[in-house]
Amino acid sequence: MRGVIVINFGGQYAHLITRRIRDIGVYAEIVPYTKASKEFVEGMRPSALILSGGPSSVYEPGAPSIGEWVLDLDIPVLGICYGFQLLAKMMGGEVERSKGEYGPTRIRVLERRGLFEGWDDEELVWMSHSDHVTSPPTDTVVTAISENEYVAAFRHLTKPIFGVQFHPEVRHTPKGRLLLENFSIKLARSERSWSPERMLSIIEDYLRKELRDCKSILSAVSGGIDSTVATVLVSRFARDRVTAVFVNHGLLRKGEPEEVLDLLRGLGIDPVYVDASQEFLEALKGVEGCEDKRRVIGELFIKVFSHALKGREFDCLVQGTLYPDVIESGGEVGADRIKSHHNVAGLPGWLNAKVVEPLKYLYKDEVRKLARHLGLPERLVERHPFPGPGLAVRIIGEVTEEKLRIAREASAIVEDVLRERGYYSEAWQAFAVVGDDKWVGVKGDARVDGYIVTVRVVESEDAMTADWLRLPPDVLEEISKRITSELPKVTMVTYAVTTKPPSTIEPC
Repeated sequence: MRGVIVINFGGQYAHLITRRIRDIGVYAEIVPYTKASKEFVEGMRPSALILSGGPSSVYEPGAPSIGEWVLDLDIPVLGICYGFQLLAKMMGGEVERSKGEYGPTRIRVLERRGLFEGWDDEELVWMSHSDHVTSPPTDTVVTAISENEYVAAFRHLTKPIFGVQFHPEVRHTPKGRLLLENFSIKLARSERSWSPERMLSIIEDYLRKELRDCKSILSAVSGGIDSTVATVLVSRFARDRVTAVFVNHGLLRKGEPEEVLDLLRGLGIDPVYVDASQEFLEALKGVEGCEDKRRVIGELFIKVFSHALKGREFDCLVQGTLYPDVIESGGEVGADRIKSHHNVAGLPGWLNAKVVEPLKYLYKDEVRKLARHLGLPERLVERHPFPGPGLAVRIIGEVTEEKLRIAREASAIVEDVLRERGYYSEAWQAFAVVGDDKWVGVKGDARVDGYIVTVRVVESEDAMTADWLRLPPDVLEEISKRITSELPKVTMVTYAVTTKPPSTIEPC
């Protein structure tokens, strides 16, 4: 199956480009620039090539680059942000530091055909760059200019080479999807063959190969869609070799352990259940840093697994790792690290097991499509994503029993209100955060030194970018009143109104 290759120069949006192309129905995958030799790329027989953004400057010594062979391919090439500047430099143009452009920016479209077919003369796009092309290559024509009179796009006069300074892959560029569709379908003539059926076929091929030598398989299940779908897929090939383990680390949502067990058993998965709540809380005493908490939880998880299996050896470990998990852990060369992920960090060296990740090339929405294709319950498909370290990453500072209780109860209130008022399905995630900051309040005519709870409700398509959900004031008021009235130790409720980026969805 021919598809689009995205050459990753370390941009945090590289996976989002791939996600958008797949959403069009065209298969796309990422190749780090360090592996992108001419032979390697041509061997993959792509229908088109996209050069991603990145945190570097093209004129810096040792900046990520690619061979000039990319200029002579017989397939369309599109450079985005850093990739746009790199193409300009390689073709003889000039790139310099500037005051930069960040966020929503107006551009004038000078050529409304090809890449910009269907665009208006003036459009809104999302910029995020500090360098700009001061002199475009001589063999190119400028096709768009920004409101600051910077070159926003160009195309080569005779070759299928295109470049845009903005980010068409983010939803803050309203017609970005159309641009990517013009590129991948009309210019590259790619096939619309990416579907749940095709996803399943690729995963089955992967599992046939990976499970061949797995005699004893351990699957960590949490009841979330990722681990559940991963376990269901592996069980299709090796049910008699799979041991599913559900560890209650005491950091789950309200009522979640019972709900998870009921869900898994309904799918024919009878997991080994381990209630290690006190063990995890004890291990987290005095641990305040985000990365330290993730590491402690990750290492203890494996130890608890081993103890639960009473010394039984396993040679393969199933995880529900997704594409965004990898990029957020800085897994690609040249990427700025954001945070480690529980599925790709914290595994101790003594764990001598091959990791099997059937979903590692999929995005959350694709996993949901696959789950529906497999006939899994809708209540599983629609559940909000929940981090592996649980409420520990929604508690700022040390995890104490009091803060844990507040985070759990307040989050349950947030979800209850959203369900009752019809906003749960609109939200990608909805939860409460608590830290060590206090706010003086008055309850029952008495002065109270209480906690501040921050409510976070976001809308997103893939978690790579997210926006805060504009809930009506009366809904926010109901959430606030319930939290402060039902939780005596809470005196203030705030609402997080920062997008991702610059923030992440989870606070820790």
